[in-house]
Amino acid sequence: MTAANSDSETQPLRVVILGGGTAGWMTAIALATLTGAATEVHLVESEDIGIVGVGEATLPHLRAFITRMGIDEQEFMAATQATYKLGIEFSGFGRQGERYIHPFGTYGRPLADVGFHHFWLRARAAGVASRIDEYSFAVMAAEAARFAHPREDADPVESFGYAYQFDATLFGPYLRERAMARGVRRTEGRVVSVERDERGRVAALVLEGGERVAGDLFVDCSGFRAVLIGDAEWEDWSHWLPCDRAVAVPCEPADQGIEPFTRAIAMPAGWRWRIPLRHRVGNGYVYSSAHCTDDDARAALLSAIEGNPLAEPRMLRFRAGRRRNGWTGNVVSIGLASGFLEPLESTSIYLIQAAITALLENLPNGPADPGDSDAFNHQMDYEYARIRDFLILHYHATERADSGFWNHVRTMDIPDSLTEKLELWRRCAVVPQYRRGLFLEPSWISVMIGQGVVPEGWDPRAEVPAVEGLEKALVGLSRHIAAGVRAMPSHEAALGANV
Repeated sequence: MTAANSDSETQPLRVVILGGGTAGWMTAIALATLTGAATEVHLVESEDIGIVGVGEATLPHLRAFITRMGIDEQEFMAATQATYKLGIEFSGFGRQGERYIHPFGTYGRPLADVGFHHFWLRARAAGVASRIDEYSFAVMAAEAARFAHPREDADPVESFGYAYQFDATLFGPYLRERAMARGVRRTEGRVVSVERDERGRVAALVLEGGERVAGDLFVDCSGFRAVLIGDAEWEDWSHWLPCDRAVAVPCEPADQGIEPFTRAIAMPAGWRWRIPLRHRVGNGYVYSSAHCTDDDARAALLSAIEGNPLAEPRMLRFRAGRRRNGWTGNVVSIGLASGFLEPLESTSIYLIQAAITALLENLPNGPADPGDSDAFNHQMDYEYARIRDFLILHYHATERADSGFWNHVRTMDIPDSLTEKLELWRRCAVVPQYRRGLFLEPSWISVMIGQGVVPEGWDPRAEVPAVEGLEKALVGLSRHIAAGVRAMPSHEAALGANV
């Protein structure tokens, strides 16, 4: 929080959140839990409007949020029909017929401060290395459909992270019950007008029926409608991320077990997701309307799903980009109101979490304190740009030339920041290090190697071990990981223990 104002120390900050769903209720429960009496949280939502959620795959960061909110993991998973997630399998992104898993974990172990992938690249060039996946505990566990919670005393090569796959329509109501028990006030109603003061700042929301909800700080979680932040400048990234529509449908699961990973399967005009839950499978086709009609996308998805559909397909429209100033005046946008990056790497809830964290760090300390909007905006700009480049990588690093869509993304111009990363990687297998932002070195390694972007060289220090010794070490490492995976229970058995 910013420096305290003595005149406002006894007056709580009145925070009004517009919109429920995942973004609204995550924000509400976080403020209620972590700020206590310093804030009064009032959430306004309309059941008639509904939410965008169509199934949800997450990143390991959600585990930290659940823990910090004092929520029991087993209870949360049972309430949202959740399964465990060890990574994302990408099929057909580099070449048709090829697949790889982006794991929530590392590869091997470094030696003398030299990353494992440098030694693997040298061994690969010498013909003595297996695929890099065999040196990732998370990948091998995912492929074997096994899961156990990571042990704190485990060998570092056995360390990994995990996330959840859950029903997004159940998550918001689950958080709502707990947030209201912690003092969050909820009002059901549709906003018909927004009152502003002489400075243009929001003073109150006026609902159908005339009720007026006043506040000091307003959080816009109204989704794509962006009711409060709508005039903030939009930065369009659709020229780099051309997918602008999705069709989604749940289906009955096939009798193949519940996989502990999400699938992303390349399609002629985009890609298709598969998210296995306990009670159903979530499916969707994210596509470019310039390369595929809505009817063709719907037909392609329905022909690809494994079981009977459980609902009518839902059509969604969106555009890739973000608001340059997500905190403008006394309005903070969180979730879809602040921007949209397609769910290729399951980043939507992470961006909600990042915005909540930035808000808490820069929250006004009472009604008289405006808070630090510049710091919030800078932090969120950084987060969005990191993720944007990583998503573009999945499209641009392809050898596919079998459709207009893949030809476009393979040959398009890309941001300078991504060009620099690719050039550095191709030259010497280096991934720039940074402390903040999502997707660190192992993530970039998995996608680049998985999609055939192999460096020309590696760290010279990786030349020190003899090839024979390097081969022996790699064989021992892969056997150690395989044995550890065999000792794990199946994913379904692990889920059964949490029922």
